[in-house]
Amino acid sequence: MAVGGNAIRGTRVGSGPMGEQDHGYHADRIAVSYWDALGNETVRYFAAGLPEDEIPEIIDHPHSGLPAGRDKDNPPQLAKNEPYKTHLAYVKERRTDAEAEELLDEALQKLRERRGL
Repeated sequence: MAVGGNAIRGTRVGSGPMGEQDHGYHADRIAVSYWDALGNETVRYFAAGLPEDEIPEIIDHPHSGLPAGRDKDNPPQLAKNEPYKTHLAYVKERRTDAEAEELLDEALQKLRERRGL
């Protein structure tokens, strides 16, 4: 077994000398801070030439999952979660009881005609 180590193990092909800090051109960027309702801060980086209207006002905080905004004193509040609705609940929102009765009667009539009753 060799006593020395392998000098290239764990390095990328063409990576240059170990410890080299400059691995190419880094574009100018700006740091934008976002805060959630719990006061947690997260920073996102955007290209320096990006127009202000393309930088999002609200993001999801990566740790808390809450919405985070750019105003530290006024963070966005969590929208009220609506409970899960079944397909039937959505249908009941669209139809009145009278319409439901009418549709049921039509469907039963068609079924009776097909069966010869």
